[in-house]
Amino acid sequence: MGIVNKVKFSELSKTENLIASSRVQYYWERMQIKPNNRLLNYFLRSDNNFSVGQLKTEEYAEKSETNSIPIIDQSKIRIAGYTDREDLVYKGKLPVIIFGDHTRIFKFVDFPFVQGADGIKILYPNESKIIPLFFYYLLRYIDVPSRGYNRHFSILSVQRYLAFDFEKQESILTKILPLEKEVEALENSKLQPVNIINQVFGEAFWFNWEEFETIKKEKSYSSSISKFANNIDCRMGIRFHNKAGAYIQSFLESKTNKKIKDYISEPIVLGKSVSPSDYNEDGEYFYIAMSNIKTWAFNPEDCKKVSESYAASNLNKTVKKGDILLARSGEGTIGKVALIEDEDISGIFADFTQRIRLTGFDPLCAYYYMRSDFFQYLVYTHKKGLGNNTNIFPSQIKEFPIPDWDETKQAEIVEKIKTQLDEQKVIDRQIEEKQQAINKIMEDAIKSEQANA
Repeated sequence: MGIVNKVKFSELSKTENLIASSRVQYYWERMQIKPNNRLLNYFLRSDNNFSVGQLKTEEYAEKSETNSIPIIDQSKIRIAGYTDREDLVYKGKLPVIIFGDHTRIFKFVDFPFVQGADGIKILYPNESKIIPLFFYYLLRYIDVPSRGYNRHFSILSVQRYLAFDFEKQESILTKILPLEKEVEALENSKLQPVNIINQVFGEAFWFNWEEFETIKKEKSYSSSISKFANNIDCRMGIRFHNKAGAYIQSFLESKTNKKIKDYISEPIVLGKSVSPSDYNEDGEYFYIAMSNIKTWAFNPEDCKKVSESYAASNLNKTVKKGDILLARSGEGTIGKVALIEDEDISGIFADFTQRIRLTGFDPLCAYYYMRSDFFQYLVYTHKKGLGNNTNIFPSQIKEFPIPDWDETKQAEIVEKIKTQLDEQKVIDRQIEEKQQAINKIMEDAIKSEQANA
């Protein structure tokens, strides 16, 4: 048996050479190392122990005179929200690169910010070795394989990256930046889906959003002791008793006398729990958990499958086209809905979701309504529990108001929303084309550098 390569133990102790626990992989990688092929740490500053504050998702706020500090998290949205918590602002040197440890998303940040939620890694480029903005594009080009909703930094840290000289970095950036400006202009022209949905429903209801937002800002109020004494849940927080909650409830009740229970074809039910032994990657049925609908749509990627025996014993917990699944627990996910649109789907919905089947009401119109702030604020004011352990139950959902519209009106609402959402998809495709052009620039530069190495 021949020896592939000889490496001194002193070399093994060097961080740059410890690229994998597998000895075979180590030797394979060791033979590929070239002078300009470096591990991640080579490009990072060592003085990176800065204190960074962190906010929970439910603490995100809209931008205002008081909430003006951007919140950066691992979501696709560049700025996830705003806060007034100056004590949590990142105090280190800028710019930095944010890596979503779960989402694998990179963000270039050159302004003071507060970390949102959990799951980000802050990378501090060493400007004596690489231009921070160029490093961002280099990292973004690298393919980090998905491991589902697990952390990915360990993969990123053992990847190897070409070390370009500064002249080449600047030359590449000169080609990229005009495209990036076009991307920025396109992104600024986009409308968020929730804003489109709110606008259409608001116009249909003749709702005053400005007045509602003003009421939401009121953080102090008076109430009688009897109101608290008669509250069987002892829910005394402002979330449950604020004027905005009463305002939205009374407004909807003034517009309709219908409730969700008036349109359900069968009782709203919770899903089924699962054990690790019930999973089977060769099964035909998806197990649809809250994590699979957190993007407001059913996402089969990383959705586990269950065994045929488990599915056969839980056929009363299956989904079909037109069903609406609602996440019933967990801050940041509770209240989110997904419309099942696949005619041939085979799936069991999880115990932390609930299935809503309607009759006499267009499921797509209902889905849009449930995505609107009208419905979501009802969830916010009616959910029970503390901290991240909040819940909303079928007995509550069925009592929520729903518009009393005929088929023509429902179709009109759906068409207005779909038209505008489709316009955003056109912008998304234009952005994707620009991003691909940027990646092509990086690809050509890397190939050229490798060929000349």
